[in-house]
Amino acid sequence: MINQLRIYDVPPHNRDPFLNRFRDHAARIMANYGFRIQAMWTSETNEKLQFIYLLSWDDEAQMRAAWAEFTDDQEWQDIKAATSAAHGEFVLEIDDIVLHPTDFSQAIGSEQ
Repeated sequence: MINQLRIYDVPPHNRDPFLNRFRDHAARIMANYGFRIQAMWTSETNEKLQFIYLLSWDDEAQMRAAWAEFTDDQEWQDIKAATSAAHGEFVLEIDDIVLHPTDFSQAIGSEQ
């Protein structure tokens, strides 16, 4: 098992539209492709809003295939286009970190 940590820098003025879009659409569509979202957080300062979420995957091949299917999903593409047209840019930058457990990790299902 591996984990994937994704951190999105979101324009603060688009906080609610972004969170609504993720909750109401992205997470639902992701579930159709086997995404296992473990947790979601926000980190906010006066200058910056970050949306952070953690995914779990069986392996990198599953992760890459699921992301390809999700980004090609026509419903998702239509939702992204409509919400971006209404609110402008939703994501300024994405940090995508794939986490492989060490052989001494306490992570459940860690590779030994």
